[in-house]
Amino acid sequence: MNQTMMTDLYELTMAQTYFENNGENKISYFDSFFRNIPFEGGYAIMGGCTEIIEYIKNLHFSKEDINYLESTNLFTKEFLNYLENFKFTGDIYMIPDGTPVFANEPVLTVKSNMIEAQIIETALLSFLNAEIKFTTAAKRMTDVKPEIPIMEFGARRADGIEAAVLASKCAVIGGCIGTSNVLAGQKYNLKIMGTMAHSLVTEAENEYEAFLKYAKAYPENTVFLVDTYDTLRSGIPNAIKVAKEYLTPNGYPFKGIRIDSGDLAYLSKEARKMLDEAGYKDTKICVSNGIDPHTLQSLLMQGAPIDSIGAGDNIAAPKERVGCVYKLVAIEENGKIMPKIKISDDAIKTINPGYKKVYRFYSNETGYALGDVIANHDEEINEDSYTLIDPLNELNQTTITNYNVRQLQTPIFINGKQVYTDPEVTEKREYCNKEMETLYPEIRRLDKPHKYYVDLSPKVLTRKKQMIKTAKKLKGGEYETAN
Repeated sequence: MNQTMMTDLYELTMAQTYFENNGENKISYFDSFFRNIPFEGGYAIMGGCTEIIEYIKNLHFSKEDINYLESTNLFTKEFLNYLENFKFTGDIYMIPDGTPVFANEPVLTVKSNMIEAQIIETALLSFLNAEIKFTTAAKRMTDVKPEIPIMEFGARRADGIEAAVLASKCAVIGGCIGTSNVLAGQKYNLKIMGTMAHSLVTEAENEYEAFLKYAKAYPENTVFLVDTYDTLRSGIPNAIKVAKEYLTPNGYPFKGIRIDSGDLAYLSKEARKMLDEAGYKDTKICVSNGIDPHTLQSLLMQGAPIDSIGAGDNIAAPKERVGCVYKLVAIEENGKIMPKIKISDDAIKTINPGYKKVYRFYSNETGYALGDVIANHDEEINEDSYTLIDPLNELNQTTITNYNVRQLQTPIFINGKQVYTDPEVTEKREYCNKEMETLYPEIRRLDKPHKYYVDLSPKVLTRKKQMIKTAKKLKGGEYETAN
């Protein structure tokens, strides 16, 4: 699918400006990162790789695109001629989908000429912001109690079809066992799941007849939605009646009930008693209705006997933003990489300059992640000990030993060619689960999580300080220093 025109106008006007100033021959480096972890959490989960790969592979301006751009009278004929043969020829490095990621570290780096890097900015940020949000929302839900299977039911709550499909895919990467979204199931080979609707009950002559119809239609997988009228006085008794009169006599299992409203803790406890007393101790209880991680945690603390969950709004339409940005961090001049910096009075908005890579340290003793270091692109970390230095407070230092270290970003495109084999969604889910096991519980907790170390190497920190010092002596323009 060609999504090349998914770009902001200023990307194209800037691209033409670069074109008129030999920008197709100037190599640039851009980092994408977010400044604050979403949901006030201790971690985020990486997403976006699959769609970014497809976007880059199909990147080109069609004849219709060129005609439209020409009709705006904003672009020169020479620039439009250049766009006729446009394609991505650079490098892209990303942290793999499903990896826990943290504020201010580059989750994606682009090395390409200025024009290519500029044109792809909007689409890359759109994918990253959406998919990191969805995957993180799902993982926060599934991480409350991983033993409880969670189904993603949020398609109807999402902001459009494309967002719904992405949310369903991301939900599975984030630990959900399946989705109600049939299009997402088809596209990504996901398990599609669901129960029945309230409309079947309200359409029928009575609740018993509705349940009987459903049991006859799906006798091997009968899960009754029991809260249409009265969960305890009507729904569960009618479900049990259909089970005793039709399912059990015909050798079919009474798989479960779903409760979609009311006091879920109280209703699920009472439902469990009623099912057990009727002899259906193996019948499962599914709950839904706007459940978020804190709600789930509360239900479990109250002893709610929940066997599975249907989650919608808080995965597919969470009221949260990630805020990924895309910043120029270096250019090449005369064969040298020249760092660039954007200065802000707000320390967190002053970017980390230069072409960099991200290392993650793991304890050899416990396997837990100890922290991340943003290092220069040519730095190798092989010392027996390493000191993590907080770039916002250099007095906050931690020296670690007995560790192993891993570089997080992996090459996706080199010289415009895809070099990365993108795993299946279920493989990414397993990878994500294993990655989460490397985070301390204090970082994974919902409320006031412990802050994970993301620090700068001494070389990067020194360079940043030098460039900020230089900036204080100048006004306006770009501030740079040799590598």
